[in-house]
Amino acid sequence: MKNRIHILNTFIDNLSMQDTLQKITRTITKKQQLHHVVVNAGKIVAMQKDPELRESVNASDLINADGQAVVWASKFLGKPLKERVSGIDLMQNLVAKAPENKHKIFFFGAKEEIVKKVVDIYTEKYSLEIVAGYRNGYFDKKEETLIAKQIAESGANILFVAISSPTKENFLYQNKNILASVNFIMGVGGSFDVIAGKVKRAPVWMQKYGLEWFYRFIQEPGRMWKRYLIGNTKFILLVLKEKLKR
Repeated sequence: MKNRIHILNTFIDNLSMQDTLQKITRTITKKQQLHHVVVNAGKIVAMQKDPELRESVNASDLINADGQAVVWASKFLGKPLKERVSGIDLMQNLVAKAPENKHKIFFFGAKEEIVKKVVDIYTEKYSLEIVAGYRNGYFDKKEETLIAKQIAESGANILFVAISSPTKENFLYQNKNILASVNFIMGVGGSFDVIAGKVKRAPVWMQKYGLEWFYRFIQEPGRMWKRYLIGNTKFILLVLKEKLKR
């Protein structure tokens, strides 16, 4: 694909936020399907030893760099990306444009009270017309096909899946054919928790300098230390190893 780079066993599309939004809008207008995913340092590290996750990510139609560390790594490895395209910012942009574009959205994931609050917030800010439906993210593997069919039958143009990795990536990849009538399908991780106010997002200056992970860490150090401190170290070593191979 044009404008797609390959680093660290991962494909990434070299697109800006504006490029990405235009591509998504064109796809929905044409009533086609676009399977989207974002990658950050932690996900790229996980992909090295998880072939199922690696396939689910690399088979996607559109792959954005969500983490600033990934953008820095691309420059260090001589394949510079234009900019970070944050998953939550992309989601917010698409929701904001939904009323004028007459797009309907299905919100899938998080706890029942969280996803309901997200729907309530967006309904109050925009309109109930943008909501095709919603469902919490707690289910058995055997329920996946039924859930995918329910989403497909909801009339949604857009699907946001707020479930942790690798479950959301694998769900979208394995059910994309059932979801063929949904024009844009995307995993958004913990974004619903942020929108609902359960988790506070880092200030813009911390995002700019790649410190969003640290802000998240100081909020929940007991739960996040392994993910970020060990994960980030593994990512740095992965980047250095690839640099030495060149």
